[in-house]
Amino acid sequence: SSSFAKAAATTTTTEPSWDGQADTPILPGEQVIVNVNELAEGQKYCSMGAVKHSPSHRLLAYSADYTGGETCLFYVKDLTTGEVVHHDASLEISGSLTWGADDSTLFYLKLDAAHRPYQVYKRNIQTSGTDNNGADDELLLEELDDLYWMGISKTLDGRYLLVETSSKETSEFYYLDLHDPTATALQCIAPRRAKVLYDVDHRNGAWWISSNVGNLPNMALFTAPAVANCADQWKLVTGSSSGSGDGEVLFPGSYERSLDHVTCFANHVVASGREGGLPRVWVLSLNDEDDGDTTAVQSFDRLSFAEEAYDVGLGRHYEFDTTKLVVGYDSMVTPAQSLEIDMTDVTQRKVLKEKKVPGYDKALYGTERTTVTARDGTTQIPVTLVYRNDVMEEHKASGKPIPTHLYGYGSYGACMEADFRATRLALLNRGIVYVMAHIRGGGEMGRQWYEEPNGAKYLCKKNTFNDFVDVAKWLVDDRKMTSPEVFSCEGRSAGGLLIGATINQAPELFKVAILGVPFVDVVPTMIDASIPLTTLEWEEWGNPNEVKYHQYMMEYSPTQNIVKGGKYPACLLTGGLHDPRVQYWEPSKFAAALRHEQNSETSGPVCVKMDMSAGHFSASDRYKYLKELSFDFAFML
Repeated sequence: SSSFAKAAATTTTTEPSWDGQADTPILPGEQVIVNVNELAEGQKYCSMGAVKHSPSHRLLAYSADYTGGETCLFYVKDLTTGEVVHHDASLEISGSLTWGADDSTLFYLKLDAAHRPYQVYKRNIQTSGTDNNGADDELLLEELDDLYWMGISKTLDGRYLLVETSSKETSEFYYLDLHDPTATALQCIAPRRAKVLYDVDHRNGAWWISSNVGNLPNMALFTAPAVANCADQWKLVTGSSSGSGDGEVLFPGSYERSLDHVTCFANHVVASGREGGLPRVWVLSLNDEDDGDTTAVQSFDRLSFAEEAYDVGLGRHYEFDTTKLVVGYDSMVTPAQSLEIDMTDVTQRKVLKEKKVPGYDKALYGTERTTVTARDGTTQIPVTLVYRNDVMEEHKASGKPIPTHLYGYGSYGACMEADFRATRLALLNRGIVYVMAHIRGGGEMGRQWYEEPNGAKYLCKKNTFNDFVDVAKWLVDDRKMTSPEVFSCEGRSAGGLLIGATINQAPELFKVAILGVPFVDVVPTMIDASIPLTTLEWEEWGNPNEVKYHQYMMEYSPTQNIVKGGKYPACLLTGGLHDPRVQYWEPSKFAAALRHEQNSETSGPVCVKMDMSAGHFSASDRYKYLKELSFDFAFML
């Protein structure tokens, strides 16, 4: 490995005592800037979008979704008086907000009829009207290609507004110099090139760019001068780590190490990605005095942790000129911690805060990371298990099958991490083993785990479903840990598609299946471009208006592949009336088809639960969310 991991010395801070009362500050001098409970009063749903301090920290801009439909209203609040000083009730936005260089300028995104962020606007809150749907605001960029989705952000040094417009396979970035009062138009960093993705941050006159340019399997790390149209000036970042020579390419875009994101600080660059199937964080220390090269890497260190499998990622950072890095860390048995890392010596760590879980004793639980061989005989599927130690010991002594719950997702390159969920304890303490299958279609092993030809996208999507079934059969036949009579499975959204396809392929394998907001009517939905967010998905599944994709998708779309007379598990399908991602009729249609085709005498019940006041992400009220989750668990048990 070109980076080395240092043993860490960790200290724990003493948290101030708190009396547990809602109106009492937790920290000395704490100020409540937004009380979401107050915003939610009288609303059936309330979820925050963006929450952004102005450059002077005197004002706060925030957005809120009151339907679950992922459309937001925004507000500007004076933190001195606590009053809302700017609000246009007629202006609906995507939820993203970014301040300019001063307290008067805001940037936001509007949605088109298909619920796609497609226009970026500049708004002067001193002069813009508050009841004209943004008529006074300046349109900076419009993206008319239905495959592309826009996003806005600001570099941590506060210098540039960044505007991204990207599809699932191609991206393009524009910038506006916020420190230059004469700069009024966006400039393009590198024009879009087919199947070239890139992401950008800025430090000391240089762009730091992660990209798969050159048809690389994973993202490589480049730098370039912070100018427009610099695609021909990108150069790979090289450096040294202990025990290796100078000039080594740190992130070459190879199969072994994937790069997801880069964050620039005054004297460091922090990269996050994956290696060995686990999330990783690397710290690059820079030396601007080395021959005037502002991108010279002095050292390159990977953060190391003792547990076999875990989740780690960067926390939110608001200070550019700092040597302190905050990362979030947890595992299947370790509750969430916020760790402060000294970037000048990554062995020095301090636990800023750790989640308190009443009654939880880590010593009672165990976790394993293993791999399962897929049906192709070569692919190794990572699998993570968590359980009570006494339950597993009893199983090993008696050989009796244990109730087991298998969870998966496997789409969009999204990673299912070995993280901690206090709600999972309700299952573990009832003697259930919880298993997470890190199947293809996710990004756990890098982008090659997701992309063609060996991942699970387009015309190799079936690998997702086959991997999940292979893991399930391994748990029953090889590990001999469970049996179909005490075996359940679960997935949400595209994970609901996974479960639908799985129970069609092996209906006899499970006793219970939970399909949350499931994408189960793939072909009819993907053909209809008028349905919100559909055309964006053509670069994920394929466009079924093309024969080759239509035929392939019809072979796995759950609603069209129910086994007539099959013995199916008991199925719970949930949906949200305001869901713009998976329309409410998909779980309803699949349930009706399943009831009609399955063997009603040998199969379990098929139940549909529709939330009439929520969208894709279930209830925003955390207590209502827990009630929804407890309903799922009760059905399973």
